[in-house]
This record gives sequence, structure tokens and C-alpha cells, in this order.
Amino acid sequence: MSTEDIKTTVRERYGQAALRVATGTKTSCCGGGSCGATADDPITANLYSAAETALLPADAVLASLGCGNPTALAELREGETVLDLGSGGGIDVLLSARRVGPSGKAYGLDMTDEMLSLARENQRKAGVANVEFLKGDIEAIPLPDASVDVIISNCVINLAADKRKVIAEAFRVLKPGGRFAVSDVVCRGEIPPAVRRSMELWVGCVAGALTEEEFRSALADNGFEGIEIEPTRIYEFEDARAFLTGAGLDTEVLAREVGGRVMGAFVRATKPVAPGPPRSCCGTECCA
Repeated sequence: MSTEDIKTTVRERYGQAALRVATGTKTSCCGGGSCGATADDPITANLYSAAETALLPADAVLASLGCGNPTALAELREGETVLDLGSGGGIDVLLSARRVGPSGKAYGLDMTDEMLSLARENQRKAGVANVEFLKGDIEAIPLPDASVDVIISNCVINLAADKRKVIAEAFRVLKPGGRFAVSDVVCRGEIPPAVRRSMELWVGCVAGALTEEEFRSALADNGFEGIEIEPTRIYEFEDARAFLTGAGLDTEVLAREVGGRVMGAFVRATKPVAPGPPRSCCGTECCA
């Protein structure tokens, strides 16, 4: 699968998901039967509390395609600037904006015009002012160096063609001491090659997922410290069978190989605080 094929397929599939929201259809792009009705989808179901969704427009909830709830786990603080990579219909951006308050700001970054249009309409309906949705690629974030306190993402990094570039960009735009706090699909151990080769399962959040070791290595190699990967939902045999269905593979056999090896996880890391300039003492003026 080429980089351009992956980006084109992901953009088209998530654009279709945004359009389905206009018809009032709950969508998901995770699993082999991607972007259809998903009341029992094992990856995207039951991630937000009723108290959280009650604050949001219905379309923001319908367009939630993640595998976790990063806003509940990221410990956002008043006045912080937050960036959501692959913000979709805006659910995590709108929740983040409320957590950081009027003195803070929440950015959403997405490459899909239909999702950006949906997100901006959801922002208008929610009446949230401290939000800005940007068009762009998470492999080339359109923000300056050291401009963000927290980066969140919800089941999107696994979709990127070059995940190390995404993580390098995240490190670049974070301020010293800034926090990387994302929900994503992560693998434990090897995944069968037939699954890895499936474009249907790439856009379905599984084929492109990093292993725990790969995720840790990519973060550490780019300078992050304090790396933690916390499982939030482990997909067992029945879950694996559900997300493999529709991918044109031998579901029963592969579900036994994949079950227990794929999980929703919360990934934390911190950009180190840059050391200040060395102190020198050469006279009474600096040695009080």
C-alpha cells in the first residue's frame, strides 16, 4: 500500500462518514464493515458518558469515530492550548474547549473537507468560541513550533501512513513540558500479514496500528520521556470477529489469531523541559 493510496482511501472513507451523519446514521470507520451503522461496534461503542454527550450537538456524537476518550484522561487545565489530531466531527475538541475554559483554546486538525464542515457546524450549534478547526495533514501540522500545551488524538495515528512523522510533528509543536495524551489502537505481538495488507482494515483502525514496542520506540526516538501505554479496552475473539467481518478474509481463523492482541489504549508522554542557560557568577551583581 502506497502512502498516497492510504491517504486517499482514508480521506474518502471519512468524508463518506461525515455525509452519513447528515442522515442521522451513527457511523464508524473502525472494523471491516466500515462506516456503516454501528450500534454494537466493539471499538467505538460506549466511550463517552451521558453527562458529556448531553453538552454536545447530536451530530458531534454521531460522528464520534474514536476508540477512547482522551479528553477524560488528559488532565486538561484552565488556560491551556490543546490540539486534536484528526478531529473529525469535533467531539473531543468541543469537550476540550470546555475543560480549558475561555482563557484556553482548542484546535482541531483534519484533512477531510466534509468533516471540517461538520465540525464547524457543531461548534456553531454548541456555541463554543475558543475553538478553531484547521485543514491539514497530521504529518505536517500547520502550527508553529512550541505552540501547544497538550496534543490529543482519538484513533487516528493508526491511520497515518508515516506514524513517526506524526510523532515528530507532535514533538515539534508541543511546548517544553507539553503533554502527548492520545487514545489509539495498539497491538500486542504480531498481527497476521493478511490483516496488515488489508486496506479495508487499515481504514478500519486495525491494519496500521503500531505495536506497543513500536509506539514506545517512536516516541523515545523523537525525544519524548515518561512514556506510558495503558490498555483501556482489549478486543477478544468476539470483538475481533466483529471488526474483521466485511474485510474479505477468513474471519473465524484470523479472529482467533488477532483476539487479545489488539487493544484500545491511552498513550502518554511528555516533551522534556529544555534546560535554561548555564548560570555564571562573576561578581556581586549576580551572587546576591
